[in-house]
Amino acid sequence: MTRKLFWEDMYSKEFTAKVASVEGNQVVLDQTAFNPHGGGLVGDTGSLSGVKVVDTVKGNEDSIVHMLESPPSFTVGTEVQGKLDWDRRYRIMRMHTSAHLLSAIFHKQTRALITGNQIQPDKSRLDFSLEDFDRERMLTYCSQANEAITKNPPVKTYFMKREEALNIPGITKLATAAPPDVQELRIVEIEGYDIQADGGVHIKSLGEIVKIDPLKFENKGKSNRRMYFTIP
Repeated sequence: MTRKLFWEDMYSKEFTAKVASVEGNQVVLDQTAFNPHGGGLVGDTGSLSGVKVVDTVKGNEDSIVHMLESPPSFTVGTEVQGKLDWDRRYRIMRMHTSAHLLSAIFHKQTRALITGNQIQPDKSRLDFSLEDFDRERMLTYCSQANEAITKNPPVKTYFMKREEALNIPGITKLATAAPPDVQELRIVEIEGYDIQADGGVHIKSLGEIVKIDPLKFENKGKSNRRMYFTIP
């Protein structure tokens, strides 16, 4: 099991950890600030003691695997210095919170659920279970999201017992995925706008997004509408 430092402080850029295992270019640490690929988010990149981390993924038994550019010289038990590619990571955080805000507003207005998503640093996409393909309405929802951003409410993360969380309407807005089968769920709440079970990284306040720029809307077949968006 890898201690998730990114749950304790999502703004941590550097950290020290001990190597738990090494298999070729795959390294597991006792703790890490690198958020792994999952839930539509790309994995973090950066370096471990100067060796480039090209991706981060989930491993076995709740471990987090750092995929290095090449096999490292350090071995099990070695203390290493981790450093995030912070500019990239911070954009992912802002993009991810943007996606939560958009999904909350679309859901409130239409009861639409998320049927797919891809959160990346430069451009992200969301797929919604919408009957009508109405660009003007979707642009209106984006404007409502930007209005919320100007109010700058806090974004909070905390844990809640699973049975309590599942009683909250809209605690998950994914059409096909259920929350993990654990005793406590990690909750991400945009105060006054959204509350969702989520394990990813987010910003502390909505104003950090600055603005959501919708790029394109697509009709992806029956009851499936796609939007691409970015941030400054």
